Amino acid sequence: MPFLGAHESVAGGLHLAFDRLEQVGGEALQIFTRNQRQWHPQPLTADEISLFQAAWSKAESLPVGRSSSIPGASDTRAFLPVASHASYLINLASGKQELTEKSIAAFIAEIQRCEQLGIPFVVIHPGSHGGDGVAAGLVRFTRALDQVMAATGPEVTVLLETTAGQGTSLGSRFEELAFIIEHSQVPERLGVCVDTCHIFAAGYDIRTLPAYCRTMEEFERLVGVERIKFFHLNDSKKELGSRVDRHEHIGQGAIGLTGFAGLLNDPRFADHPMTIETEKGADLQEDRDNLRVLRRLIEGRHE
Repeated sequence: MPFLGAHESVAGGLHLAFDRLEQVGGEALQIFTRNQRQWHPQPLTADEISLFQAAWSKAESLPVGRSSSIPGASDTRAFLPVASHASYLINLASGKQELTEKSIAAFIAEIQRCEQLGIPFVVIHPGSHGGDGVAAGLVRFTRALDQVMAATGPEVTVLLETTAGQGTSLGSRFEELAFIIEHSQVPERLGVCVDTCHIFAAGYDIRTLPAYCRTMEEFERLVGVERIKFFHLNDSKKELGSRVDRHEHIGQGAIGLTGFAGLLNDPRFADHPMTIETEKGADLQEDRDNLRVLRRLIEGRHE
């Protein structure tokens, strides 16, 4: 059974994300380690690191913790997988030297924060080519990512997130992810985070089991499903191939419940972390509702 969870707020302290995850009954967590809209956030303090690691250990002792061997994780134990999402400001594919340098520095700092906290995965968008074309953007992204990797250790796996293809963004085609991995100097440190809304908006149909199987066959052919380490589970407000990134609650969008059932019951991903990224109120009820719907799909019951 996949590890189902959510992206939770770190308001008031990084460690409080685990409290919020417990409130919704989640088994996997994604966070921002710092404000995603700032170029130069404050370094982590010793207290922040200690509180975060203590909260993580406590969360793994709760009933939601399960023994599993997550691809990319360091060991087999009662495991609550955690990923960080890099800042939206970062654009390693930019043709502007100043922005590229700022992006490299910011991503190095993000990976270093993950190392300090013990987070094994960091998710990043492949960036935007800014009108210079996909080929130029992919080359720039890969070169800049190599610089980041050269300045950081191997403890953190970088996950390239699939994108919807809005504007000049990269990563909406599986071929583009394959190019980055193939041309990276350290491909062994790269994986993929598949966002269901994004691939659907990019034109990959997953609404039925046959359609889902065809999409995964395409991913296997071009990239290899073993590269997938993490999932974002989001329905889509927009139709197939819209190239518009608008998340919707599970089963309430254009993908529908049948589409998610195919993924959730795919034995290849039975031990993978999958987090929702849908809107929620202060009481987090939407997270509870979405996770309940997802678990019923694993049990074979549609709501």
